[in-house]
Amino acid sequence: MSNPRSQLSGPMLLSLVAFMWGAYFLNYCDRQAIFAMFPVLKKELAMTDWQLGLTGTIFLWVYGIGCPIAGQLADRFSKRWLVTLSLAIWSVVTLATGLAHSALFLLALRALMGISESLYMPAAIALTADATPADKRSRAVSLLTTAQIAGTVGGAWFGGWMAEQGYWRAAFYCLGAIGLLYAIPYYFFLLQVNEHAENETRKGNSLFAIVSLAQIPTFYFLCFAFPIFVFGLWMLYSWLPSFLQEKFSLGLTDAAFNASVYMQVSTLIGLLTGGFLADFLFRFTKASRLWLLVASLLFCAPCLIGIGYSETLNLTRVSLAAFGLFAGFLMGNIFPAAFEVVPSDTRASAVGILNFFGSALSGFAPLVVGTWKKTVGIERMLAFTSIAYLVAALVLILTIATCFRYDWLKVHSTEPTKPSSP
Repeated sequence: MSNPRSQLSGPMLLSLVAFMWGAYFLNYCDRQAIFAMFPVLKKELAMTDWQLGLTGTIFLWVYGIGCPIAGQLADRFSKRWLVTLSLAIWSVVTLATGLAHSALFLLALRALMGISESLYMPAAIALTADATPADKRSRAVSLLTTAQIAGTVGGAWFGGWMAEQGYWRAAFYCLGAIGLLYAIPYYFFLLQVNEHAENETRKGNSLFAIVSLAQIPTFYFLCFAFPIFVFGLWMLYSWLPSFLQEKFSLGLTDAAFNASVYMQVSTLIGLLTGGFLADFLFRFTKASRLWLLVASLLFCAPCLIGIGYSETLNLTRVSLAAFGLFAGFLMGNIFPAAFEVVPSDTRASAVGILNFFGSALSGFAPLVVGTWKKTVGIERMLAFTSIAYLVAALVLILTIATCFRYDWLKVHSTEPTKPSSP
């Protein structure tokens, strides 16, 4: 078989994004379906609110720990094998989830889900980025990231609908079987893709990518801001269906629909808009992707307050839609922003480390809400999180002003004083 160029164009690039999108869609369907089933699991498995919160917390913590390891593996070994293996294993775990007959067994499976899914994202994002020219990278990653949205909506709706019909176990059997079948054409397509990045930037100076990444101040601050954003996101992902059900007396299916569709459809628009906008502004400033992160945090902050304190379902929907729109700016640009300042052979590790910090903090979100929702209230917790968003935005503004230019020049040239300023 011929050894194709790393960076693709035309139909081949679209095909790559399409295949990666399908696997990423299943990734989110399988992890998210459970959150729309909380009332049924509470009844059938006698789970407490604290245990229900742990279904998100355990997944995120194990997932976060696994991501840096997965990133290092992807930077040193076959990304194609890793993404296919991850898809196959998490599909088996999804099948097994339908067999759970106790809270302990279910929580153990959520930990296994975290391990298996952690292998996927660092390799998938890096493989897609390596195949895409720099001035189109935000669009490609944003398009791939729309699978999160579709998977969250599809998983929540399907899980809620099946649970309401009394078939919550069958939902996991179906999702797992689809994933195993998809893994076959997925792998054979990826054999046509060169998984090694072209030398568009300097290479890392160490066998272990974390050593190279530890020398990049801009990357530090991305690792600070990203977890704060994801914390708020997972508060909504894990508890919003229950929050809406209780506040507005909705059924399981209606609660899952309102919790997912309004926010996720607008996030889809935000992802695509943010990707095109970042690539357009890239012509004028190499910090364009970081500026989109700043805008996202600034505009998402008041939306969190609106979600918590709106008195009507329609106003809540408006706040959810606005949050989703601006959240899409960050979701589609966080990894391309990191790729501007990290060596090309550490991209998977950069994704893995960002996911580690994101999961480590956001893993507290489902548990914190489950523990304090009756005392502090979800509304106040969302308001506190909005303040943290504003702090993160300020940190990124200072990062662009003080660190980004040097870090960009350092990784993109052998003579940092010669290239024009980004």
